[in-house]
Amino acid sequence: MTLRLVEFVVAGNEASDLLPVRSSALLRAHRARRGFWTVLDEGPVERCLALLLEREDGEWVAHHVAADAGEENGRTEDGEALAHHDGWVYVFGSHFGSKAGPLRPRRAFVARFREDDAATGTVPLHVVRNRFRLHRAINDALAAAPLTPLPPGDRVRHRFIVETLARGTARAKSWVSRLAEDDLPLNVEAAVFTPTGTVLLGLRFPVTAEGEPILVELAGVADMFSADPRWPRAVGAYALTGVTPPGALTGFRAIAPTADGGYAAVVGSIDALGKGSVLLDDHPAGGAVTSRHVRFRLDITPDARVAGKLVAELAPFHHVEGLAELEGRCFYVTDEDHRVALWVG
Repeated sequence: MTLRLVEFVVAGNEASDLLPVRSSALLRAHRARRGFWTVLDEGPVERCLALLLEREDGEWVAHHVAADAGEENGRTEDGEALAHHDGWVYVFGSHFGSKAGPLRPRRAFVARFREDDAATGTVPLHVVRNRFRLHRAINDALAAAPLTPLPPGDRVRHRFIVETLARGTARAKSWVSRLAEDDLPLNVEAAVFTPTGTVLLGLRFPVTAEGEPILVELAGVADMFSADPRWPRAVGAYALTGVTPPGALTGFRAIAPTADGGYAAVVGSIDALGKGSVLLDDHPAGGAVTSRHVRFRLDITPDARVAGKLVAELAPFHHVEGLAELEGRCFYVTDEDHRVALWVG
């Protein structure tokens, strides 16, 4: 596959995920024939929304989108995944921590905004911080599934779970009741809504004992934002098979719907090399892994497996953060130093 590079500078930042713009009003407002949402990785979510737009004359431009989260301004960080549902754009936090731990409650959030609102000015952004409720629901689903997650390793368990519990207890945080010492730290990197309204979350970590990426299906995500809010529940956890190189560990980096009712995804390393990752200290086979473009359908076997197939090797890229299959073309966004790099196939 031959790829063409389009480079942007957006607030000196890197990008996560790539979500096609569906709002015709938004495209008209920018005189664009197509566009993508991305979320930047430094700062609270209301400062990290951006558009990558192809103007009618073929020029690509970046537009940093102003948003207002009201009383939640400044109280989130590390938005990672974007997904469409019912006219809304959803933003999922990583629910993880820094590369050396501990877990950070500011990253345990889901936000949403009306896509059409971005055509007219500052976007009202509704943020719901779940204070580890999704951590608890997902860990319980992993424990109940017929899968064997990769044990986290002593350093990972101590830095991400034990230290988080200690800090929360010292500060008398109510959320400590939602953590247990044998929990797995979660790193949410990808999200997509299914036709039934559930959400598939793609985890970068944990992976299975065989090194395969894990999907967790959540129901009731939209109910978090209702006048009488309710918390989502996990309805299943599944392993994506057939896409991990022998001897490697791969996690999800992105998921997108395809025109035929299936899903495209990027799988790759469980964390970045050379940045002090405790995960890679314990699991070095998950670092030097290049990204892969894969596809799958949500046909779940009784042992909670989903068969995937390889579409393209994306070597030499290690940090493909988002993809879209649109009008017969493939688009990828990569995590580069202080720039946004869009690759058009």
